[in-house]
Amino acid sequence: MQELLAKFMENAVRFELDSRTIRVKYRLCVDEIDGIELHTVLEAMDVAGILDYSLGKAADLIIKHAITPAVNYQLPVTFIEDIDQGSEGIIEAVLKILPSKDRKIVDVDGDAIYTRVTQVIRFIFKHMCFENGSWIHSFGRLTWPRISDLIISNFLSKVVPEDASKLADFQKIIKCTSEFESVLKEMFFISASDNKDDRLSNFAENVEVHFAFRKKTEILGKARNVLLQCDFSIPQEYNSKGPMAISSSKQAVGLLFSSERCVVSKAASQLMELVHQTLQDVCLSSTRVALELYHAARDALLLYEAVIPVKLERQLDGINQVAILMHNDCLYLSEEILGLAFEYRTDFPDSIKEHAIFVDMAPRFHLMAEEILQRQIQIVIFNLREAIDGADGFQNTHQMQQFESAKFSIDQVVFVLEKVRIIWEPLLLPSTYKRSMCMVLASVFSRITKDILLLDDLAAEETLQLQRLIHLMLENLYSLLKSVIATNANGNSEEDSRCSIDDLIPSLRKIRKLAELLDMPLKSITSAWESAELVSCGFTIVEVKDFIRAIFADSPLRKECLWRIDTVSL
Repeated sequence: MQELLAKFMENAVRFELDSRTIRVKYRLCVDEIDGIELHTVLEAMDVAGILDYSLGKAADLIIKHAITPAVNYQLPVTFIEDIDQGSEGIIEAVLKILPSKDRKIVDVDGDAIYTRVTQVIRFIFKHMCFENGSWIHSFGRLTWPRISDLIISNFLSKVVPEDASKLADFQKIIKCTSEFESVLKEMFFISASDNKDDRLSNFAENVEVHFAFRKKTEILGKARNVLLQCDFSIPQEYNSKGPMAISSSKQAVGLLFSSERCVVSKAASQLMELVHQTLQDVCLSSTRVALELYHAARDALLLYEAVIPVKLERQLDGINQVAILMHNDCLYLSEEILGLAFEYRTDFPDSIKEHAIFVDMAPRFHLMAEEILQRQIQIVIFNLREAIDGADGFQNTHQMQQFESAKFSIDQVVFVLEKVRIIWEPLLLPSTYKRSMCMVLASVFSRITKDILLLDDLAAEETLQLQRLIHLMLENLYSLLKSVIATNANGNSEEDSRCSIDDLIPSLRKIRKLAELLDMPLKSITSAWESAELVSCGFTIVEVKDFIRAIFADSPLRKECLWRIDTVSL
């Protein structure tokens, strides 16, 4: 019986593709059973409780061939109804689907779409469901979720305002949408008591949420594109003019909480511009929109942390300008983030003032900046240690081959340090450059001093060659040391400006004194220890005694001097 009734319904509602016509027959014929009324078939299905099942194919047909073109406002259609009236009543109802003659009409408020959909549903209500509220409601349960989704995807979602100022204009669409659903309720197509059926009104009335979601998606899309497309290139002037180019570069920015300026990537500056624009919109928006935009601003900043370290992973493993630029970015972003609350909080909607915070994000960017810098410093130190390793501990430098090998290592050290200076000095903040370069230089001087002090049984000529190597290194590093002094002289604090280069790099004082000790008489070395001069240069008693044993042969004088060194109280 169920299959037979379903065949009757299939025979009752048909679509003719050539004429684009939906036909509803009132008198049906299936399997030689002729003259059955459509009304009778529907009553039978209702009694049998299979109305939903039997109306399924008819519902699919109406959705595909009538509703879908009705909601397409880019290719509008016109519906024409026709009734075939016989002597015994209506034989057939016809709904013709024709292209609209006027395709230039822009359906701004959705009135035309809702009119067309209403016409189709009214046709079904009158000619297929015979104005029976229960039957049309059953048909509505089958089709309304799909119809509402089509209207949302084809119309409502596409007219969500792109600007907060246009949200008020959307009220016309909300009104038309509500009136449309009211008409459907009058026909019992959707429930008048179940709010779940108000699918279109719920969407339209929540347009602020949809607008905010679209805006947030747009903001994050822009932020992602900015970060992915930026090549982290350095302005050409930084390769030739040095730090003085900072003040004139378009990529130079002032840090909020210091008087220093530094160059940042276009990605960082454009990202902050986007964040500022977003927060300005927050100040002008309603509570719901403001909250979404606030989260969009936070998420845009966090995208830098998620995208850039992965994108620049290879560059971070080498000594290059890109890593320093990323360090500057993180420093700049951390300070900008700290200033956001001070700049915008008072203008935020009252309801989100307590929830809108940024200060929690600043430390992670500051930590990121420091981690990048320390990673660069360690890479530089590693390269310098490799260069010093080539000197083989500075052994036997009185031999020409060993001296040339040690000299080549010193030249490599100077080359690496000059390369680092060229990269760091124009880009790093002066205070950061000073601190970082002092760490690197301290590592070099400490390592070379340590290697020389570990030597034993040094010939007189060997000590002179070692002294020559130290002098050669310091002479070649003169301009670099001068850059550190100049940075120090221009520092922010009076205390810093009084510090000498030896105060900044204690191991420099030690290696200079070591160069003096290499041709100093034994008694002079002993006197220097007794006067605490060597202690002030960083020498330990063990280092001094071992140094004396390595240079001077065993003798009564050496024993006396070693005893004096042991007995002196410092």
